[in-house]
Amino acid sequence: MEFSGFNIFSRVKDSDKYFIINSLYGIADIIESDTYTGLLNGNLSRQELISRGYIVDPDYEKAEFRNAYLRFVDERESDEIQLFFVTGYNCNFGCYYCYQSEYIESGGSLNEAVIDSFYQYIDLAFAGRRKYITLFGGEPLMPGKRHRSLVERIIEKAAERDIDIAVVTNGYHIADYINLLKKARIREVQVTLDGIRDVHDNRRYLKNGRGSFDRIVKGIDLLLNNCIPVNLRVVVDRDNILGLPDLASFAIDRGWTKSPFMSTQLGRNYELHECQVNRERLFSRLEMYNDIYQLIIKHPHIREFHKPAFSVARHLSEHGELPPPMFDSCPGTKTEWAFDFTGNIYACTATVGKKGEELGQFFPERFMYDERIEQWSERDILSIKECRDCNLGVLCGGGCAAVAKNRTGMHNSPDCRPVRELLELGISAYFRQEEIDNEQ
Repeated sequence: MEFSGFNIFSRVKDSDKYFIINSLYGIADIIESDTYTGLLNGNLSRQELISRGYIVDPDYEKAEFRNAYLRFVDERESDEIQLFFVTGYNCNFGCYYCYQSEYIESGGSLNEAVIDSFYQYIDLAFAGRRKYITLFGGEPLMPGKRHRSLVERIIEKAAERDIDIAVVTNGYHIADYINLLKKARIREVQVTLDGIRDVHDNRRYLKNGRGSFDRIVKGIDLLLNNCIPVNLRVVVDRDNILGLPDLASFAIDRGWTKSPFMSTQLGRNYELHECQVNRERLFSRLEMYNDIYQLIIKHPHIREFHKPAFSVARHLSEHGELPPPMFDSCPGTKTEWAFDFTGNIYACTATVGKKGEELGQFFPERFMYDERIEQWSERDILSIKECRDCNLGVLCGGGCAAVAKNRTGMHNSPDCRPVRELLELGISAYFRQEEIDNEQ
């Protein structure tokens, strides 16, 4: 019997307490400092550690790891698939951090034949699988009668197949599409708002330089008033992070946080394909969450607007248990595919439209690059040398394959997540705050 290879020990941020987590067995404890010292010195009762699952037989652990991996793969085979469809790479915004800014609109434009071929392809390729379609861009809700009629065709064909639709939009033309959205089977509409008016309009503006905040806010109100789910996204970097408390207050005062149709997410601004002009504004993942932690402690109302994941800390706080082990955090070619108006097929939104990342074509001819697909589909923490013996692997999942490939040139390389440090922050933010609230 020995300590499990998946134990994670560390100190809770801003506390004299420690935590021990084992993501393979789904167990977690917050422990006092003297208990932690006893662990290090071997003075703690081994029977207690064995009963909790922190000390195990190595052969048993190998079998459990294998069984958990097989369950993960089996469950993923029946998971719902998200199919992104890019209606075009054009956009009416000129956001300075757009990773598609260097993409060249080519290969004609969206038309009925492409849409019909897309549905013919997914009818065959994903027959019998649960799936939904996400309209993506560029900007999928562009103005104009012709474009609107094509979006309507996409939505109608989805409805014929009982397929839900999601939309990723900058939110500027929601009012022009609201009647169409009201008739559709909408899973959610993702809209980006980077802060209150002054902050947002300095980042997300029309190509003529005019601000977009007021139109987007009205669009969000319109969606919520019509019971259409909104996923409000904030793209975060050093330029706008300190505005998060004001944005949270704005959303609370507007009643958004009380709506059952509102959810939120924070997305990190980072370099994907092109170098940004002002790289000093960019956070590492840990730097961003460190700042968010400090803001939440100082401005606790932020949690009414958004509760950051901090790896699995939020899940543990909300559900009282850890999620199942994650052997792969990259959905590309497994539970996510991307298609664009030129007829090309890609693995995910991080690669769609990027030259050289094509995995096949659904229009005008149909073919697949099997070797390229295999590089994506076979990637998980067992195929990445650095991940195989990492005790953080089943929480990290190997990270993003697109980012890893951009950095190293290989899919089977890691995009490491600062799991331990995120847990230190998250356990403090959620569990330590619970103790403070109870004391008060």
